[in-house]
Amino acid sequence: MSSTPTQSTTAPDRTAGADEFDVDVVVVGAGGGGLAAALAASDAGASVVVLEKLDAPGGNTALSTGSIPAAGSRFQREAGVDDDPDRMTADLIRQSGPHEAEHLTRRLAETSASLVEWLVDDHGVGLALITDYKHVGHSVTRLHAPVSRRGIDLSNDLVAACRRAGVDVVTGNPVTELLVEDGVVRGVVVEGERTERYVIRARSVVLAANGFAANRELVQRWAPELAGLEYFGAHGSTGEAIEWGVDLGGRLRNQAAFQGYAAVAYPHGSILSWTTVEKGGVLVDARGVRLGDEIVGYSGFATEVLGGTAPICAVYDARIRDITLREDEFADLVEMGGAKECATVDDLARVVGVDVDALRSTLEAYAAAARGESADEHGRTDFGMAPLEPPYVASRVSPGLFHTQGGLDVDGDGRVLRDDGVVPGLFAVGGVAAGVSGQQGGRGYSSGNGLLTAVGLGRLAGTAAAAADPA
Repeated sequence: MSSTPTQSTTAPDRTAGADEFDVDVVVVGAGGGGLAAALAASDAGASVVVLEKLDAPGGNTALSTGSIPAAGSRFQREAGVDDDPDRMTADLIRQSGPHEAEHLTRRLAETSASLVEWLVDDHGVGLALITDYKHVGHSVTRLHAPVSRRGIDLSNDLVAACRRAGVDVVTGNPVTELLVEDGVVRGVVVEGERTERYVIRARSVVLAANGFAANRELVQRWAPELAGLEYFGAHGSTGEAIEWGVDLGGRLRNQAAFQGYAAVAYPHGSILSWTTVEKGGVLVDARGVRLGDEIVGYSGFATEVLGGTAPICAVYDARIRDITLREDEFADLVEMGGAKECATVDDLARVVGVDVDALRSTLEAYAAAARGESADEHGRTDFGMAPLEPPYVASRVSPGLFHTQGGLDVDGDGRVLRDDGVVPGLFAVGGVAAGVSGQQGGRGYSSGNGLLTAVGLGRLAGTAAAAADPA
């Protein structure tokens, strides 16, 4: 179910009078969170429209691996994986440390199994349990993803499900402000270069327009640590939805947290699968030295790579490459020449562009640590298939920013909170809402956290928005 579906570009009917509603629920943003919210609201009997400012749906979901963590799913049971929400909650908080949205961590873990089963069984979304790896932050295999491990397939399946449910996904219609009457959110105002100004009145509005990583001014204001990282996420993540919530009294939480990526393939722009590192690979810079303990994760390691001397290369071996070839995006990278095989350390040094003696010393020290002969100089304890052995493989990489993990304070159903309660009629999910990846920095990010707070919270907020009566 990964064919690209069509979506509407025609604005919905907006003939309702001042005391009437055009639809029950307006969803702002057509990424995974918005599409899941729309499906859940429709399932609950609400009329729904999704408004997307760009010309195509997908957002950061389309750029991801499509991985959704879930604990205790039937797919895990079928694979013999023993897991439950308590374990998932403990794993995520162990990775994130204390933060300002821990109530969401437990709520999302408790509803995660029913989430993936709802997507697959009720809406025909193609997901399968990944058993090749656990990835950052997880003690068992619990990531559920498209077989291709391409987020665009997840996004396409969600759009197709909306179409089958009769939900309009309207692209090229940017929301510019919320319609607020007597402190209650009553709809949205839409206007763009190719769209005349119009208003849609609704009982509830779900903000699913992602975070603020594409807005350099907001990055500098709210998360200045990220200013040096090149942005590789969706262009629509410009933060205005968060600002609307703040203007209505919403509180920012975990605002300096983010998901980075330490190994964006250069110059290809696709991500180098972190499986190459988890299975035993290392990252070295132009001096031929490693930059730290790579197993802190692809997000947490991004700032270490930023501090290295370019060019930076991931070094692994042919065994690890062949395992990782099961992932379509990595296979494409190999086909494009982004993973160069080297028969010897001398060949590897020439490809990487570093002093051969420095590189040999680095690899020998790493091999000794992997064999248990000495402690790793950076404290790494999980070596995967290391020591590395010839033939080696090298991929040039650079660090990047994919999305912010801070946003509006919300309750367990996505209602936007302020000091005196909730903002009536307003919900937030995904990058608009506070994430579960720690209070600041990138080290608290566990694989799939972004989609968990997008699709998982989207489902919860859509259901709640359909039942809301803010009058």
